[in-house]
Amino acid sequence: MAVHVREERVRVGPPGIGGELYAAYAIWLRELVRFLSERSRIIGSFGQPLIYLFVMGTGLGATFRSAAVPGGFRYVAFMYPGILGMVVLFTSLFSAISVIWDREFGFLKEILVAPVSRGSIVLGKALGGATVATLQGIVLLILAPLVGLPLDLLQILGVILAMILVASSLTSLGLAIASRMSSMEGFQVIMNFLVIPMWLLSGAFFPLRGLPVWMAVLTRIDPLTYGVDALRGMVYAHSPLRAALVAHSYALDISVTAAFLVAIFGVAFVTFRGQEN
Repeated sequence: MAVHVREERVRVGPPGIGGELYAAYAIWLRELVRFLSERSRIIGSFGQPLIYLFVMGTGLGATFRSAAVPGGFRYVAFMYPGILGMVVLFTSLFSAISVIWDREFGFLKEILVAPVSRGSIVLGKALGGATVATLQGIVLLILAPLVGLPLDLLQILGVILAMILVASSLTSLGLAIASRMSSMEGFQVIMNFLVIPMWLLSGAFFPLRGLPVWMAVLTRIDPLTYGVDALRGMVYAHSPLRAALVAHSYALDISVTAAFLVAIFGVAFVTFRGQEN
């Protein structure tokens, strides 16, 4: 007697919005735990900005003291928002190196074959890097009174919002680049090529007013410019020097940064879809 066995194929569909969000949360949590478990990374990430702030800020302040703004203004206080931007910039972009690290050790392949969309993976990675960068910025924010910049609650919230948007957009930029890189060495070369010009042209060291035309054009196409200007605008919200030190309104800076975030996250999603399983 012949026995006929009926073969059925079951199609596994997408896990739904809940599953997608959980996948993004799991990747975000992994990035956060990885950072908190590396003490050397934590110490190094705070050491460099402090050196820039107090050593370079004090040294350059002494150099340009003859041109100092009246009223007790200190150059180290002017640099402070730029240092916040530097912390977010370095941490956000270099956090994307985890994509290359995960590819080399096989973890990326595991999450790529999981029944979740690439968008959830990109979202989790972007949120993870942005959270780490924002936390570092918040810790540095505690030092504001030491440079003569006491902040009220509204100013602190405004600074944190700017840091979140800048960190998210720069992490997405790093992911878009890292997804196309095959080695950590190549990624670091590209990042160094981007990081230094972006920081120098952001207005971290100098006001954005009265610049030569060619430099003014470069500062306007630098996405970090608007983030640093938003930070400076909120830090100096109650200062009579605000008009001389801040180039744009806070609303304009936040709007441009948010628009850049949406655009570059879309780029990161598209480039990440090209990853092989």
